[in-house]
Amino acid sequence: MASLTMLTRSFACTTFLLCVTVYGQLSSTFYANSCPQALSIVNNIVQQAVNEDKRMGASLLRLHFHDCFVNGCDASVLLDDNPNFESEKGARPNQNSLRGFDVIDNIKTQLENVCREVVSCADILAIAARDSVLQLGGPSWEVMLGRRDSRVPNKTAANEDIPSPFLEFSGLQIAFQKQGLSVKDLIALSGAHTIGQAQCFTFRNRIYQESNIDPVFAQSLQATCPRDDGVGSSNLSPFDIVNSNVFDNNYFKDLVASKGLLHSDQALLNGRDATFTQDQVALYSNDQTGFFTDFQVSMVNMGNIKPLTGTDGEIRKDYRKPN
Repeated sequence: MASLTMLTRSFACTTFLLCVTVYGQLSSTFYANSCPQALSIVNNIVQQAVNEDKRMGASLLRLHFHDCFVNGCDASVLLDDNPNFESEKGARPNQNSLRGFDVIDNIKTQLENVCREVVSCADILAIAARDSVLQLGGPSWEVMLGRRDSRVPNKTAANEDIPSPFLEFSGLQIAFQKQGLSVKDLIALSGAHTIGQAQCFTFRNRIYQESNIDPVFAQSLQATCPRDDGVGSSNLSPFDIVNSNVFDNNYFKDLVASKGLLHSDQALLNGRDATFTQDQVALYSNDQTGFFTDFQVSMVNMGNIKPLTGTDGEIRKDYRKPN
């Protein structure tokens, strides 16, 4: 990632919500003249999709995350298989897991009707992620725009670089550091698990074999996720046991209570510098505003992982294939 310390940042004013911010070649007003309808089109479609299916908000946020961690935020995750390459959709972290492609398709179609070959698929993912969080009650932030789309996916990198739900904290830290993200970014971005659900196979070992889990919580999941491998492996359980359709700080309250769904969730309390990670989780569990503030910053940081700009890449006409 081109981290914040490597990017030029300037402010055209001092009011956060109104200022024009520039990170490298990305700008919050990139489409102001070329496609002024872009943001409203994305927002309207995301709002409708999330109203119809609350889980879609988490799915669109996850698409952006899984895109950015593979060669940067370049919409490579959207490409389908073709005779020249294998799609990232078939990688282990994505197979039979990613959702929301129909929503992105709808957005891209409408944008092409009003602003032909102007708005990139990579920017659509970034905007849709922000609007999904906002639609579920979370914070908003200025989305930096001007990314271009890659012409090829990288299935190998998708298998290697997208953090596994089975990682210890050290593995998570390495995965985030590889993208130029800090431990604070790691903890804040993990808070995205306050919405959405996970499949049984991702937490089966945790609820039957781990000791750092509330026993009543573990038992409550066992009916949905049987012990036997292959039985009910795709069954879903929510990350947030209170309300997985509301973006709040309950995820961190669950961690403090040893009710993290994934091994990698609860691992946030077991970092090398355990004092910092535990203090940060405790802070967010008690201060939703503080979590929201840091989440906003970390989402901008993640959105700036190695963007293609200028003449690099292309603006895809169809999100599924290169031009």
